Amino acid sequence: MAYIQNILVLIYCLATVYSGSIRHDNSSKVELEAYIKSKKNEINPRYRPHYHVSPPVGWMNDPNGFSYYNGEFHLFYQFYPYDSIWGPMHWGHVSSPDLVHWKQLPTALIPEAEMCFSGSAVVDGNTFTLIYTGREVIDEEPFYKESQFLAFSEDGINFHKYKGNPVLPSSDSADFRDPKVWKYRDNWYLILGSKTSDGRGKVVLYSSKDLKNWEFLSIIGESNGEMGYMWECPDFFELDGKFILLMSPQGMEPKGDRYKNTYQTGYIIGSFSYETYEFIPEVEFQELDFGHDFYASQTLEHNGKRYVVGWFSMWEVPHPEEIDGWAGALTIIRELKLSGNRIIMKPVDEMIKLRQNSIMHGSLLRNKALNLPKESELIINGDLNEDIELLIEGSMGGGKVWLRWDHEAGKVVVDRGSDDIRQVEWVPKKSHSWRIFLDASSLELFCGEGEVVFSSRIYPDGEWILSNLSPQSLLVEAYYLERGVPV
Repeated sequence: MAYIQNILVLIYCLATVYSGSIRHDNSSKVELEAYIKSKKNEINPRYRPHYHVSPPVGWMNDPNGFSYYNGEFHLFYQFYPYDSIWGPMHWGHVSSPDLVHWKQLPTALIPEAEMCFSGSAVVDGNTFTLIYTGREVIDEEPFYKESQFLAFSEDGINFHKYKGNPVLPSSDSADFRDPKVWKYRDNWYLILGSKTSDGRGKVVLYSSKDLKNWEFLSIIGESNGEMGYMWECPDFFELDGKFILLMSPQGMEPKGDRYKNTYQTGYIIGSFSYETYEFIPEVEFQELDFGHDFYASQTLEHNGKRYVVGWFSMWEVPHPEEIDGWAGALTIIRELKLSGNRIIMKPVDEMIKLRQNSIMHGSLLRNKALNLPKESELIINGDLNEDIELLIEGSMGGGKVWLRWDHEAGKVVVDRGSDDIRQVEWVPKKSHSWRIFLDASSLELFCGEGEVVFSSRIYPDGEWILSNLSPQSLLVEAYYLERGVPV
């Protein structure tokens, strides 16, 4: 994939140089924002999310820089504004007071000699600092190198790149990217995704006193040969007394129901010492989200809670919204907790702020249907000693999805048709309910306390119709959700 992306980089860079679309001076951001404002008028809104962050125009992938600064949450993302396919990476930017109502801010980073690949954000005193991977095209194989760059802001909106970049030059591997930075006591720490010389994914750890001068400490994780050839977008944090190494491995082979996406996102639970810099795995790799479209997650700790967000899409799959002038979205924000040997995820409590009208609160009989707006929340309760089957489809056709509880197998199933199935065993802890979030082109299913979560893109025509195909009646709560992102 890296080779293909570099070819695209060269093509797009040449195109933008000759067209004048990208200029590397102080006026370039002004011109870009004017372009975005004009181009938004051409977007077809049929699949545009109402409460999920998505690009104003063009392409989006990984979430970046999930942080809290000056009383607001900030979220950046990989962004190419000039087409709805992957191109030279910028950093798009949104902020929120509550993690559910988002406002669009000016593009934070524009590529120059370096592409602005993924990274993180920290607050250093009064300075809001972005740490990102700069990918540069070179003349020899593999025709790129990746180093770590800094950019600074004093207002959370306007960023300037550090003149001393790069602060952490490329290593023995050309793949050396996606820095996640945090502070522990008096030191900053940084992890990066990389690979070994024989093509096994790994995560490396560095430290610094000033964010500019970095010292290598250790390799905190490495594939045994079955965990892929590259570990992207690593994250490392303490959760309920254990340390979590969260990452997105590329190149894992499918095993039964598991690892069926192009690439995976998951975590290893273990212990870690700031004295030895050694991470000791205690629970093997597990997927974080079991749906079709979840990748490159990033977390934030704030007020004692650990939040996570992911790219609500996947590489090397169709993106039907592409022809509408945009592509990609982010999941709703979730809160993470550790339950035994597994992370559980639930929507942030603030999601209830989006509830408006109550559409239904009662029994949905067998073979009966319920009309729903594009932006809906459902809470479903049924008898888990019997099967459950729901069909969710567009009122005018288009995409559809079946949600099933197979009580004999003990599995939850998300089926987009044509054998495009994701399924996993579910053992409820307390709650037996399903909580479902529907948007104009997406579904997120949270089972019970969040023991099992599916994030999948669905593209309906018209509004939604929910049909109960179960052999039992179901108790359904349904709500209309207000808009949480700009039009």
